[in-house]
Amino acid sequence: MSTPTAVPQLSISVPTFAAEGHDGDWQAALDLAVAADRAGVDRLLVSDHVAYGEHLEAYARPELGGVRDGRQPTGPDGHWLEPLTTLAVAAGMTARIRLATNILQAALRRPIVLAKTTATLDVLSKGRLDLGVGVGWQREEYEAAGLDFDTRGKLLDHTLFVLQTAWLEQRINIDTPDLRVEGIHQMPKPVQPGGVPIWVSGRINKAVVRRVVRFGQGWIPWGDEAANLTESIPAMKAAVREAGGDGANLQVCGNINPAVEGNRLDVAATMRPVPALVAAGLTDVRCRVHTWAPTGTDATAEYLGELVAAFHAVTR
Repeated sequence: MSTPTAVPQLSISVPTFAAEGHDGDWQAALDLAVAADRAGVDRLLVSDHVAYGEHLEAYARPELGGVRDGRQPTGPDGHWLEPLTTLAVAAGMTARIRLATNILQAALRRPIVLAKTTATLDVLSKGRLDLGVGVGWQREEYEAAGLDFDTRGKLLDHTLFVLQTAWLEQRINIDTPDLRVEGIHQMPKPVQPGGVPIWVSGRINKAVVRRVVRFGQGWIPWGDEAANLTESIPAMKAAVREAGGDGANLQVCGNINPAVEGNRLDVAATMRPVPALVAAGLTDVRCRVHTWAPTGTDATAEYLGELVAAFHAVTR
């Protein structure tokens, strides 16, 4: 994969989910994407759920892939936009900002079709796609796709293998227990050298470390590791090196908590923890800002411009 960017980047989430009773108007999310592009934000993030069961309490169970004491932001009838479709619309409305999934449950999609979709989006966006992937936590979602939840790690590894093979090989030959094809051709290839950058989500364990080394340019910390980045980042870099990967150049993302004064984001206070996190190895700083954004694309771009300027002041 390509060498990570040395300069820390700033990413924001675009709200592509809403609670029950949403009126179906997603213009605010698209306006935020356009404003972020104008303001100089480095990356947009969108999330993923294909379907919901009715046991959302499973999200609070780390052994299933959830987060201790976690709570899903919607009920089973919450609205969730499909992320790659959403990013395709955003790509047509923006010019320079990177477009990322955080995270895509890649194993729920047929691998060769996902390879085509992501390559197409990378080509049409002129090489702006980042693919953040993870195994998810919800059994019912895998069952609805006709897949075995208990083998989701293996399914994800196979999906990533097919993606990179299809992205990079002119003549695709695959011989695995799950897929045997010979002499398959799929064009166009992604614009980015090495294919679309893959960011692997997960805790520090053998499976995730192996997945990062084999497929990943970046790591998306999860659970306890996401809550303690100053310790988890050096630990993951060391684990990647021990597994034969390039720990020194591993990109790592992490969230910062927005500081709010009244009903407005306190930009200076929000950026206060950033230098220490960057010193620990954080390369992609992620912040949730849409709740406090003013209405109107121009006003939002000005608001985000203040955030970008403050971020640059503490990182460059």
